Amino acid sequence: MAAVRTDAEELPVAGRWYEVTRVTDTLTVITEPYVDALLRANIWHLRGRDRDLVVDAGLGVVPLRPALPELFDRDPVLVVTHAHLDHMGAAAEFGEVRAHPREPLHDPLPGTLRTAELAALLGLELPDGPELMITAAPFPGYDPASYRLAPVPAVRPLADGDRIDLGDRALVALHLPGHTPGSLALFDPGDGTLFSGDVVYDLDEGEELLDEIHGADVTDYLASLTRLAGLPVTVVRPGHGPSFGRDRLQELIEGYHRSRHAHRDR
Repeated sequence: MAAVRTDAEELPVAGRWYEVTRVTDTLTVITEPYVDALLRANIWHLRGRDRDLVVDAGLGVVPLRPALPELFDRDPVLVVTHAHLDHMGAAAEFGEVRAHPREPLHDPLPGTLRTAELAALLGLELPDGPELMITAAPFPGYDPASYRLAPVPAVRPLADGDRIDLGDRALVALHLPGHTPGSLALFDPGDGTLFSGDVVYDLDEGEELLDEIHGADVTDYLASLTRLAGLPVTVVRPGHGPSFGRDRLQELIEGYHRSRHAHRDR
């Protein structure tokens, strides 16, 4: 790899920015392997009989449409689970974008790839984080300071109980606040698939769901996870990391309840 010098550090130049993995005959997950794990979000592409669905739009360091034109072949509907930069980065490239009305896609937080600036924007503590949230440059001469989060001016509201009909299957929108005020998940009652966004994802030992960042609310989070516990979920397709099943979902929910109630009892 050639190297790109920035004012922060020397970055190698990546080859293909996006990694595409086929999960099932109708489901693909797209990731950005050169993005730090904190912001390396999943882009889910679900192919329906009549319409395709894309769940979240990544960080948007590289435009999706020229990199993955096949993603746009059938004019997909994009559902943005919430308006953080790693989920709405390329949202402005889609013709139809849907999100909860409480998520400010039209006026998002400023985008940044610098860890210290990101921590201040979100209300995170990242004292040991890297200087930049990317480990490679997408092309020679790329300046990480040029990264911007494009607003999405025309967003169709998606409320709790609304359906996304793909012809052979329909997914139900669930408003599950806690991580952000308008966080959404999509549930397929036909096969029990849950696209959870950042409401819940698998955790390593010592990790916790982000419920103390700006806009988060622990009480809402507890209620949202309690609601999820009562749904017949068979598999979770999260906003970050690998998919997991119902048993692990219940473990994560129970663990969150224990940790937050213990915290409140101190």
